[in-house]
Amino acid sequence: MKKTSLTNVGLDRRQFIKTSLSVSGGLMVGFSLNGAAQQDEDASQSRFNAFIEIAPDDTVTLQIHKPENGQGAVTALTMILAEELGCDWNNIRWEFAPIARVYGFPLQGTFGSLGVRSSWQPLREAGAATRQMLVQAAAERWGVAPDRCAAGNSRVTGPNGESLSYGALAAAAALLEVPTELSLKSREDFALVGKAMKRLDTPAKISGQAQYGIDVRVPGMAYAVLARCPVFGGTVRAFDDSQARQVPGVIDVLEVSRGVAVVAENNWAAMEGRKALVIDWDEGPNATLSSAGILAMQQELISTPGAVARDDGNAAEAIANSSTPITADYYAPYLAHTTMEPPNTVADVRENSCELWTGSQIPGIAHLNSVAASGLSPDQVKVNTQFIGGGFGSRGGGNVYGEAVEISLAAGRPVNLLYTREDDIQQDRYRPASLVRMAAALDADGWPIAWTGHVSCQHFQALQNGLDREAVAGLANAQYTIPNRYFEYSALELDVPTNFWRSVGASQNTYFAEAFLDEMARAGGKDPVELRRHLLTDSPRLLNVLNVAAERAGWGGELPEGHYQGVALASVFASFNAQIAEISITQGRLYVHRITCVVDCGQVINPATVHQQMQGGIVYGLTAALKGEITLENGRVQQSNFHNYDALRMDEMPFIDVVIIDSEVEAPGGIGETATPAIAPAIVNAIYAATGKPVRKLPVSPVDLV
Repeated sequence: MKKTSLTNVGLDRRQFIKTSLSVSGGLMVGFSLNGAAQQDEDASQSRFNAFIEIAPDDTVTLQIHKPENGQGAVTALTMILAEELGCDWNNIRWEFAPIARVYGFPLQGTFGSLGVRSSWQPLREAGAATRQMLVQAAAERWGVAPDRCAAGNSRVTGPNGESLSYGALAAAAALLEVPTELSLKSREDFALVGKAMKRLDTPAKISGQAQYGIDVRVPGMAYAVLARCPVFGGTVRAFDDSQARQVPGVIDVLEVSRGVAVVAENNWAAMEGRKALVIDWDEGPNATLSSAGILAMQQELISTPGAVARDDGNAAEAIANSSTPITADYYAPYLAHTTMEPPNTVADVRENSCELWTGSQIPGIAHLNSVAASGLSPDQVKVNTQFIGGGFGSRGGGNVYGEAVEISLAAGRPVNLLYTREDDIQQDRYRPASLVRMAAALDADGWPIAWTGHVSCQHFQALQNGLDREAVAGLANAQYTIPNRYFEYSALELDVPTNFWRSVGASQNTYFAEAFLDEMARAGGKDPVELRRHLLTDSPRLLNVLNVAAERAGWGGELPEGHYQGVALASVFASFNAQIAEISITQGRLYVHRITCVVDCGQVINPATVHQQMQGGIVYGLTAALKGEITLENGRVQQSNFHNYDALRMDEMPFIDVVIIDSEVEAPGGIGETATPAIAPAIVNAIYAATGKPVRKLPVSPVDLV
């Protein structure tokens, strides 16, 4: 056991944890999963966003504010709790927490690959504190010292073999003071953490009992779709709904702030009614936007000074003095999220209440949006978190919540607002299109000594002194040791809606960095793996995953005729990933045969989940690298469904060999987004090896394969 103090992690006992008797007569423990508990405005009480309840029948329920996007978060979190609490795995349950002041909105959610890594320490401490209180309750009953008792498998055992279940001790434990010194398990004592466990949500999903947002039905509910201007920011000038009202099943047609809603008895009637609308749109100033015009703006921006993101040494002088400087522009397009479950929300707005049922990565933001749209107070708005059919950053906010609230308010009844696939693709908040201009210089032996880059894209978050760190993440902070580095950023200010996309800025910047590194390697006559090894002397964990991947993939060995390999690395969300892609090109068609993926994510909670997330992240990133591109013409998104915004098909799927490093680092790293950044550069670097031509624009096109 390892001793730790609540004050050592920046929390006093009152902020960290509270206990009480639950309504069932068991033990209720409240604690914060946001690091430190947030305080109410009057500072009279702490906000807790997670609760443990131990019932008299020994059932342990974790009520938690982390949504389940399909990434296995709730299983991992219950594993952490069960480990430190010492409860029988078969006794543990979980529930989605409601949105309320006590839970610390708006940051109630799962984003930034933080679901597990932000909960690791608080859950361990809450579990350990609860276990120690149960042990103390048993010791007091038996009249012995607590250190003579042991806890495990939902029971406390005394020195003479006597034992009591957690349920039998819960009420007495609720009356005790919370311990200030905690005994956390040592890694070698883990019985659950680090073991492959079946996911707790799988049985309900297989049986169809799991309820996603799209499945919700409430009494009196109607269905709605919304006609939105095809040009971003456009508004309704006038509309004729006479034909729409003639469609069987259509109940009403309503104008709301973002367009015209058709409310009907079923989705089909609503969609048919929308087709029959005649709308005169005021398209506004964005009607002239085009992909070519946006690229021209970016080219102009990177030709003038930007906000400095990194300035080491004197890169400009080193490049100016180089006899053979390397220069290149790289481009990555806008991308949609295309979750399998399109955006949807059920809203029921009454005079003094508003209730939502939705799948959201950040239910707290859904709550705030609903408060704004309804005009009600926060305490009058309730959000019921559902399972999510994919998030990838798209469900952190968005318009769907406010739209549903507005339509319900206007219709005077509950409505189920659904985005069609066309709505989803043409009204998304996209990953920003990004352009970078890079240059490098090599020393006399062919090793890089200088590297510069100037990125231009729309910003992901508020600028600070003209800089968005996320817009240069994966490039300006790449872990390679090069003495002279200079990176800058110029914000592209447009009304194209943008948002986080799986791995955020690293999704395009890792492609820029890793592809350009292969250009440096070729210019200096170096093997791409050897170049990276040379530059990673100060990053041992990243070097290690590279070495393991190279050995596992047989880098430098004999490959089947016509096969080529490409390598790429990513250091994101406190995890480290190396990928080696093996490809071939036959008659102008690319075949991806194998991906070797090695990951060091610190302490692994559930290896099965890590495997699944690495495979899923690679599929998502590979789809984008080979097929993903959102383009604009006359202010309109040109793609509308999977016929022209395609997804990777089963016969295109490579074999993925995932290797998890048994890291000695105790804290878990993020895993939901870790695999996505490296796959695109691994593929294009393999193409570069095959053709001798760098791929400087995504997605990969036929001209890149000859």
